[in-house]
Amino acid sequence: MTLINSDIKSASSFLTSGELVAIPTETVYGMGANAFDAEAVKSIFAVKNRPFYDPLIIHTNSVKRLEEWGMHIPEQLEKLAQAFWPGPLTLLIEKSAMISDVVTAGLPRVAVRVPNHPLTLQLLAHCAFPVAAPSANPFGYVSPTRAEHVKKHFDGKISMILDGGPCVVGIESTIVGVEQGKVTVYRLGGISIEAIEAVVGEVLVRTSSSKPDAPGMLLKHYSPAKRVIAVDSQGEFEAKLNTQSACILFNLEAKGVPEKNLIRLSQSDNHSEAAQAFYSALRHWDDDASIHQIIVQRMPDFGLGRAINDRLKRAIV
Repeated sequence: MTLINSDIKSASSFLTSGELVAIPTETVYGMGANAFDAEAVKSIFAVKNRPFYDPLIIHTNSVKRLEEWGMHIPEQLEKLAQAFWPGPLTLLIEKSAMISDVVTAGLPRVAVRVPNHPLTLQLLAHCAFPVAAPSANPFGYVSPTRAEHVKKHFDGKISMILDGGPCVVGIESTIVGVEQGKVTVYRLGGISIEAIEAVVGEVLVRTSSSKPDAPGMLLKHYSPAKRVIAVDSQGEFEAKLNTQSACILFNLEAKGVPEKNLIRLSQSDNHSEAAQAFYSALRHWDDDASIHQIIVQRMPDFGLGRAINDRLKRAIV
């Protein structure tokens, strides 16, 4: 049985010993291992059934510690770190020799983040190493936003789940780097493009690849157990609806849909509320044999709505 509690000392001890610990962040729960321990990192890939060509994010509690480990934030990205750390922002920077090539899939850059979760920040301060942590879900499946989501798939397969309650952002971090001298977004996430451009000016957006330069770029990802259909309009929704449909809606009308088959992402057209609820909603009908498809309304394509639409697209591919 996997331990589930909020004991930072136990979590730190397991990680130091090369064990896997699921950790909470404000975005999603991560599957954590000592980033300096190549064998521990390999076990992440094995437990998740994740391909080794898909790189990982490493987490720590301060920029100062990154510098102690031989990693430095490029000048073009410093303002972003100052503006959004701790928070749902990941920066792609040159890795140091201390970081295993397993973490970066052999690439010269490593994705780094200072998460904004009080429990995990305390844990990271206790650790003498950064923690490599992709989302704590089977590869390709919906990311977990609660401890029980992790338990469903990995009970008995990892040493501990550090229970930090439900994730308040609910979708993964935005990943940003520099490519050919231009600030580039590699994954849409919890910091909107608009917020990033308010700090550093116009950015490039390059978020999909079969050979990823950063985590979260694969074309198919974030998929629930049921078929997913995306719709934009009331007419399109009604044309796709049948008695075996579940519905995840923002502001479309849902006449005739049973309450048990409907989740509203937000009651007030709030993108942050919608993001927080999105992954839990996708999981909701996994074990319901009466549901064969999930109809999901696309969000307005700005702010966090753009990141939700990105996840929806990858769930359908």
